Amino acid sequence: MEAVMKKRFGRLGREEKGFTLIELLAVIVIIGIIAVIAVPLISNVMNKSRDSADVATAKQVYDAARLYVTNELNGDFSGKTTEDGKEGTSGTLTITVAALKTKEYLDKELYLPSNKKTIDNGTVVFKAGKLDSVELTTGTGEGTKLGTFKSSEVLSSKKEEKTTAPPSGT
Repeated sequence: MEAVMKKRFGRLGREEKGFTLIELLAVIVIIGIIAVIAVPLISNVMNKSRDSADVATAKQVYDAARLYVTNELNGDFSGKTTEDGKEGTSGTLTITVAALKTKEYLDKELYLPSNKKTIDNGTVVFKAGKLDSVELTTGTGEGTKLGTFKSSEVLSSKKEEKTTAPPSGT
């Protein structure tokens, strides 16, 4: 019995180790401050990645249209021949996403990454032989616009956006 009592009293005599309430509150406040800073940054990164994915999809549609014009219209980007093979007006050529899917230049199931909506139709417009815009829609006929991408967005790449100053001469 005496040994048990000494053991219990021995524990009381030692200094207890652990965190105080103040220390725990300080850590919680620091974590809160970090969260307030990090959440908007992470949200911004996610939005930029969605936008980049949408532009990449528009580029995929543009590349499919280029292949289509090269193979089906003998490389005539001028608009003299339309996608149905008839005589067109010179200067503007419009290729539909539906035609690209029908001729299997694009997958039947194509989605816009930012909102996961199906791209059913849209157009790729070439003016004077150069890309003007890519418009993507959902639904048949007019449909709902998912996005319109100008040639500068579709044709730009990260390498072109970064510019470095030439080394300065001494």
